[in-house]
Amino acid sequence: MSDTVSLEAVPSPEEDEPDSDEFDFNRHAALAKSEYEQLYPLYDEFSSVVESIIGTCLSNSKISTHSITSRPKSIEGLYRKAKKASSDNPNSPRYGNPLREITDLAGVRVITYFLSVVQDVEKVIQDQFEVIERIDKSETFEKDRRLGYQSLHFLLRLKPNRCTLPEYAKFSGLTAEVQVRTILQHAWAEIEHDIQYKAVYALPSQIRRRFMALAGALEIADREFQAIAKHDRKLREAALKSVADDKLTGVEITPDALKAYLDKEFGPDGRMSDFSYSWMVGVLKSMGFTYLNELDEFISGYDDVEVSRALHGSRQGQLTRLEDVLMVAAGQDYKLRHPWNRQGNDWFRDLIDHRLEKAKEKGYELGARKLPNLEHNASDGA
Repeated sequence: MSDTVSLEAVPSPEEDEPDSDEFDFNRHAALAKSEYEQLYPLYDEFSSVVESIIGTCLSNSKISTHSITSRPKSIEGLYRKAKKASSDNPNSPRYGNPLREITDLAGVRVITYFLSVVQDVEKVIQDQFEVIERIDKSETFEKDRRLGYQSLHFLLRLKPNRCTLPEYAKFSGLTAEVQVRTILQHAWAEIEHDIQYKAVYALPSQIRRRFMALAGALEIADREFQAIAKHDRKLREAALKSVADDKLTGVEITPDALKAYLDKEFGPDGRMSDFSYSWMVGVLKSMGFTYLNELDEFISGYDDVEVSRALHGSRQGQLTRLEDVLMVAAGQDYKLRHPWNRQGNDWFRDLIDHRLEKAKEKGYELGARKLPNLEHNASDGA
C-alpha cells in the first residue's frame, strides 16, 4: 500500500477558509446581543418611565384611554433584527450599529377609544418630550402600496431639563418609540400578523378588493364612533341644561339626566355610584318611563322623606327613596313590572308585599297613579 498522498485529496487554503469579504452576520448580531444584555435593565426602566409620564399627564387632563403599556425590546428580538441584511446590499447588515440604529429598544403603546384622543395623546407627547421623528403609518403604507393600519409612531427622548433631575439623568440620550392608535386600528394590527401578503399588488384581485373594503369599513367605523361620542356628549349637555332649567319634556331618562334630576328634587347623595343610576334607569324603563317629565308627573305630590320614614323608620338614600315613592304610587303594578319579579324570586315579592302593607297602615293610598303604557313608550322610543 503506497504512503503517497494525492494532492487532490488535500483541501486548498482557499477552500478551507471563509471568504474574507463575506460579512459575518452571526458574529455581528452576537456582539450586539452581548452589549444589549448589559443595557436591557436600563431600557426596561426607561420604557416604564415614558409610560408613566404619558399616563400621568393624560390622567391629570382627564383624558381616557383603553390602555397604556410598555416593554423593552427582547434580547432575542434584538439579535434577530441585528442579523438582517441590508435591502441594498445582501452582504452588509441593515444596522451597522444596532444599539444606535434600532430605535424601538424601549417601546410604549397607547390605545385609545376615539380618533380625537389620538390627537390629545400627540399633544401630550409634543409637550412632554423631545420628538425626534413623527411617522404616520397610514401615509407610509399608502406610499409603499402595502396593507396596513393607521397609526402614529413617535421617536422621542426626554427633554434636557427633565434629564437634569437625578432620577432621570441616566436616561439622557436614550430613544423610545411610542405607538398611538385607536382600538380598531390595534385590532387590524394584531390580525395583520397572520396576513402572508403585505403588498397590495401581490394579492389576488378578489382578496385585494375584500381587504380594501375592510380597511375602508374600519376607517368609517372609527369616524362613526367618534361622531357618536360627540353626539352623545351634546345630548348629555343639553339634558343637564334642560333639567337645570326645569324643562323636562322630551328629556330622555339616562343615568346622567336621572342623577341631575334627583340631585335637584331629592338632594345630592354622594354615596350613589354610576352603576346604581344605570340600574335605576333599567328599573324605570321596565316600569314604562321614557322621559323625565313622565317620572316627574308620576311622583309629584309625594314627600320622599316622609315615605322613607314611614317604610324604614329613617331617611334612606336617594335611590331607595325614589323606589319607595314609585312603589307606593304604583302599588302592585310596581311589583309586577319590576325586573326582579321573576320565578324563584319569592323573597322579592314578599318584601314588596310587606312594604306595601306597611305603607297602607301609615295611611297611604296604594296604586293611586297609573304606570305609563309599555307598548306606547316602546313605539315612542323606536
